[in-house]
Amino acid sequence: MKTEKMTGVQIEEAAAILRRGGLLGIPTETVYGLGANGLDPAAVAHIFEAKGRPQDNPLILHIPSADWLERYCADIPEAAYILAERFWPGPLTMILRRRPVVPDAVTAGLDTVGMRCPAHPVCRAVIAAAGVPVAAPSGNTSGRPSPTNMADMLEDMEGKIDGIVDGGPCAVGVESTIIDLTAAPPRLLRPGGVTLESLREALGEVDVDPAVTRLMGAGEHPRAPGMKYRHYAPKAPVTVVKGEAAATAAYIQAHLGEGEGVVCFDEYAGLYAGHTVERLGPAADKAAQARNVFDALRAFDGTDVTAIWSQCPDEGGIGLAVSNRLNKAAGFHIVDLS
Repeated sequence: MKTEKMTGVQIEEAAAILRRGGLLGIPTETVYGLGANGLDPAAVAHIFEAKGRPQDNPLILHIPSADWLERYCADIPEAAYILAERFWPGPLTMILRRRPVVPDAVTAGLDTVGMRCPAHPVCRAVIAAAGVPVAAPSGNTSGRPSPTNMADMLEDMEGKIDGIVDGGPCAVGVESTIIDLTAAPPRLLRPGGVTLESLREALGEVDVDPAVTRLMGAGEHPRAPGMKYRHYAPKAPVTVVKGEAAATAAYIQAHLGEGEGVVCFDEYAGLYAGHTVERLGPAADKAAQARNVFDALRAFDGTDVTAIWSQCPDEGGIGLAVSNRLNKAAGFHIVDLS
């Protein structure tokens, strides 16, 4: 298959790929997504094939505006409209009761569906022109770090998808926050670009699912993407070191072996001469860390490092999302100095 590379002005050509049941790489503000017509089970099945994605891992439906919600969701609570008013378009996915029109292929057989209105204007324009909701996980081979630019997605998907739209580098860099609005109180299933603090400010009480901070067990069924499996991982094994920044930097320096690499805050990059180092960003700039974390992890796959050590921000604000992605990349292999 030849993958057509499109610019952000080729809206109708991109929409036509979705309407005919093809696979399309789409830019969002979080990461690049692998999109298909979310009402076409055969098209959705091709997403799982291209990614090598487990069939019990549900997908998110992307829509161009909140007024599409009632087409695909039932029993929509007031909380959904409060969140849509405040955070849409943006990096927030809401788990809601689905209508029968949403196929099982999207929801992994659940009676709920994740809904998101992305902030990237090109993405919304393509969805609106296609006239269908777009089912789209991140556009990487399943388990690998998510792509935050077109080149990264093509590294995994060229020849497997019909086309990709170049929307530039992603502004947020980690996937959307997922909140389950069918639970009482609402429950955070995946931290992302909308922080837990912001959700609690909007809704009051919000629980945090245990899968945010640990691996799910073999018998547990994921209610949202990315909850169950080792994810976001480079080829080399990762160890995350948590705690105060200077202490974690010193710990890594003391334990770093020959041929091993480091993901660190900018201030500590000079400690690891002779090793492959990828920078997360300044220790105090969690937004930069969110933009850089997947690029940093992915970069090691072009090297011969045998293992990777990573510093990690605290869990305040978007640091919770960065920490979650690093922990999952490491399979929750964590050294906690705190």
